[in-house]
Amino acid sequence: MSSFEAKTVCILGRQPALGLAELESIYGAEHVQPLGEHALLDVPAEEINFKNLGGTIKVARLLSIVESDKWPALAGYLIKEVPGHMRYQPEGKFTFGLSVYGLNVTIKQIQRTTLEIKKLIRNTGKPVRVVPNKAPALNSAQVLHNQLTHKGAWELIFVRDGQRSLLAQTLFVQDIEAYGARDQARPARDARVGMLPPKLAQILLNLAAGPLLAQTEDLARVRVLDPFCGTGVVLQEALLMGYSVLGTDIDQRMVDYSRRNIKWLFEKYPSLEGGVDIELADATAYQWPGFSTVASEVFLGRPLAKLPSEADLKQIVSDANTITKKFLQNLAPQLRTGQALCIAVPAWRKAGGQTITLPLIDHLTDMGYTYWDLKHVRREELVYFREDQVVARQLLRLKKA
Repeated sequence: MSSFEAKTVCILGRQPALGLAELESIYGAEHVQPLGEHALLDVPAEEINFKNLGGTIKVARLLSIVESDKWPALAGYLIKEVPGHMRYQPEGKFTFGLSVYGLNVTIKQIQRTTLEIKKLIRNTGKPVRVVPNKAPALNSAQVLHNQLTHKGAWELIFVRDGQRSLLAQTLFVQDIEAYGARDQARPARDARVGMLPPKLAQILLNLAAGPLLAQTEDLARVRVLDPFCGTGVVLQEALLMGYSVLGTDIDQRMVDYSRRNIKWLFEKYPSLEGGVDIELADATAYQWPGFSTVASEVFLGRPLAKLPSEADLKQIVSDANTITKKFLQNLAPQLRTGQALCIAVPAWRKAGGQTITLPLIDHLTDMGYTYWDLKHVRREELVYFREDQVVARQLLRLKKA
């Protein structure tokens, strides 16, 4: 890693391992370095297609490295440097925000520093407004609503890196309103079959298809297969990324829902170009026409609001295992050697932190698969869950052996 030159700081989401895995899949392990619960890239921030990242909250251009992790030194650096840059800003009011990650500092200390900077900027004759910190780091909504990634505004971020600190300027922030608009506003939704978050769909796609980005400029030639398409969230996110899609489901109602949702998507985003095929099919027996990669959330079993009895849970695990195993056995002969897939399979979280996984996971090689492992993230870390949920999603990133 001696040749690695950091250019970009990525602030990762609630489960940093998933965001780090996604970045490694797209850019390659040699272009990514873990930074505590965040990440560094040697790719310029301006070149990152941020809207396609599900696991990264902010992308920031690295400005400088300060050889201290103590707040007085960092505050002093900002107070010295920031006012002088005002002459490069456009006319009118300047808006300033500051976020801090991993450093031992109180909100009051941050506020004192931003108020001091505000006073110094005003002394240069420039009107200025500071976004108040409710926490050490501004959240996505604060950055978006205060337009801190627009001209005439900054969000500066400090991220601890051992005994030094990295200073960066945010260029992109996760648009929570856009995610909500294409999730909540879809015409056909069904909470009973589980709600795949669009961000998780993006991560699935990037883990499966990320490396293909370097192989072609015409993404519409990359065809993503989702054999359990449900209401079409993976298909939707793949189309928004520029891919073509092939979706199937065993339930005619889900096929109809997917078709309605994709029709709505094309009406909402008329510039989309990827091809679409959505058909009724049993994923344990169907022969799919040509596809480039597979990204899917398979059958998760019965929705659970609380942990069932041991006997019921055993039956639920068995049912999900049977369907997923038959699907993988059916898919394997249809894959080329080395062809990739990433599927989300269920895992059940018990009290005390124990997790029950599908028995088939110990027999993937018997079915013709090998793990497509990452350098910076262990396969055991690829689990998406929320604290109040019983059913988690374990992400299996695989290749045809």
